This record gives sequence, structure tokens and C-alpha cells, in this order.
Amino acid sequence: MINLLIFIVLLILAAVIVVKLTFAVLRWMAVNAVIGLILVGVLNYLGVTHIELTPINFLIIAVGGILGVFLLAFLSFL
Repeated sequence: MINLLIFIVLLILAAVIVVKLTFAVLRWMAVNAVIGLILVGVLNYLGVTHIELTPINFLIIAVGGILGVFLLAFLSFL
């Protein structure tokens, strides 16, 4: 009986850790996406480059953040 109780407690602890890490990664990607979209908007507004917001470009911006925007800007000049 005690083994089952220990197993359930450890299972709940593992689930809490997985949920916390998932939300931390999602929050990091959301912050990167917002900063990247603001930077893309400024670059497009100033006429420096024209980066279309396709799902692939948005994924690059969300994962890469500022570096992803610079990568897309560099690729748009090629």
C-alpha cells in the first residue's frame, strides 16, 4: 500500500514539473515572438527590408527571436 502511495506522489510531482517546464518554454517563445514581430514591423515600416509574415517565418521569429529576424532580413536581401 505504501508503495502505491509513493508511486502516486512521484507521478504527480513529475507531472507538475513537466507542466511547469512546458509553460516556461511557451512563455519564452511568446516573448521572442512579440519582440521579433515588433522588430519586423519596424524594419518593414522603415523600408529597410520586406519580410512577409508566413507561418514558416513566424516560426523562425518565435524560435530565434532577434537573431531569427536578422536571419530573415539577410535572406530577404539575397
